[in-house]
Amino acid sequence: MVVDLGVAVAPLQDLAHPAGAVLRGDGVWLEPLQADLHAADLYRAFSVDDSLWDYMGYGPFGGAAAYHRWAKDHEALRDPVFLVIRDLASGHCTGIAAFLRIDQTHGVIEVGHICMAPALQKTRAATEAMFLMMDWTFAAGYRRYEWKCNARNLPSRRAAQRLGFSYEGTFRQHMVVKGHNRDTAWFSVIDSEWPGLREAYAAWLSPGNFSPEGRQRERLSDLTRLVRAGSDPALQSL
Repeated sequence: MVVDLGVAVAPLQDLAHPAGAVLRGDGVWLEPLQADLHAADLYRAFSVDDSLWDYMGYGPFGGAAAYHRWAKDHEALRDPVFLVIRDLASGHCTGIAAFLRIDQTHGVIEVGHICMAPALQKTRAATEAMFLMMDWTFAAGYRRYEWKCNARNLPSRRAAQRLGFSYEGTFRQHMVVKGHNRDTAWFSVIDSEWPGLREAYAAWLSPGNFSPEGRQRERLSDLTRLVRAGSDPALQSL
């Protein structure tokens, strides 16, 4: 009896690790977190809204010194690898994100620890930052890119779907965070989907997709819907 073990995969060779990566876009740069260089700017950007930390495993922070200590403790980690999002128009740091659960053997990597200040949220720059991280992942040869979030965090679930991640299910009672149960919604993009999604991003990020006032002409969710393999049943608007 012949057992179908699935598609054969050649051993993955020399996948890059994201430590030290600098990702350059038209509107943002992503650069490795350095507390002495970035923490004060990030704290100013984040401190206007404590709700940014509602679904995070840490924060809000009691002051700039507390955030600096957190950044200092995390800047040299190899997993997660924290990247600061610098807005090129202003020169200020307005967000942070990380590569984590980095599995070079199986070609799997996750994006997480995403915190974007109100000034960055819902902007072209925010989307470009997420594109740059995903583009690095697949250019480096990874097979799977993951997004996970608290199942109650509907804005994060909407963001994942808009960005082209396919919903894969919810892990019940997956974690305890800040003393509360967390069910975790799982999403992914795989390498075979990336060429189509990359075209969608290129079309959306194109200057021609925006009016002189900065309004989008075509929604990214409409473009990524054509590629993503599964939709999140908790969301009806995308």
